[in-house]
Amino acid sequence: MIKYTEDHEWLQIDGDTAVVGITHHAQDALGDVVFVDLPEVGKTFAAKEVAGVVESVKAAADVYMPVDGEITEVNEELRSDPSLANTDPLGKGWFFKVKLSNPAQTDALLDETAYKAFSAA
Repeated sequence: MIKYTEDHEWLQIDGDTAVVGITHHAQDALGDVVFVDLPEVGKTFAAKEVAGVVESVKAAADVYMPVDGEITEVNEELRSDPSLANTDPLGKGWFFKVKLSNPAQTDALLDETAYKAFSAA
């Protein structure tokens, strides 16, 4: 199941874990991504805390933790090739994996239809 945030992150949820990245809308707005700062594995974050940074030729933007959880893995390939956030944001351009502290928090996130309506506004 994929959910979205109003901060333009996506989550691919599988049980009590999720893969997190930025959406097509976010990477379109940023332009060419040139650097990513990924969180430390083992670190825990509360929802809405800054978990990373993405920098492009146009701007820098925070990547927010969509839900409470612990970072279990980061995408080292993205660190060495930040352009993956542009070329495959919903695939190889993922940012980190998180073990959800409270899986019920995902219920409050947007589904694809709601996200498309939000990002089009």
